[in-house]
Amino acid sequence: MNENGNGGTVARIDKWLWAARIYKTRTMAAAACKKGQISLGGVPLKPSRSVKAGDIIDVRKPPVTYSFRILQAIERRVGARLLPEILENVTAPEQLELLEINRISGFIGRARGTGRPTKKERRALDDFRDEAVDAPMFFADFDFDMDDDEQ
Repeated sequence: MNENGNGGTVARIDKWLWAARIYKTRTMAAAACKKGQISLGGVPLKPSRSVKAGDIIDVRKPPVTYSFRILQAIERRVGARLLPEILENVTAPEQLELLEINRISGFIGRARGTGRPTKKERRALDDFRDEAVDAPMFFADFDFDMDDDEQ
């Protein structure tokens, strides 16, 4: 942790990502930076880039882009209980919804320990997902005529 000219602390982004437990190792954090998965204000960051408290970084872990506000610039790993003091998750609700949809769709009809789906099973899952997405469109075209039942 270094001091910037204004008296605030700064940290390297790769060390901060590791210390804040976003990545398991510093090597993985540096590799994510090199791949352009870490950005600040839409600008990809190099692993050596310094960040400070108040910065909002975007971490792209497909299919979701997480956003974190840096509350403390640290370079030493802390316990998981201290994370609320280090970062604030400001990820958009749409991204979290996308994560939940992806989590649900990945486990439809698969029992634990059955391994990967066969080609036939995968096609059936894809067809099921396509039907589930098109279901609201079906009801939009359907005309509910309640008056006929009452006569």
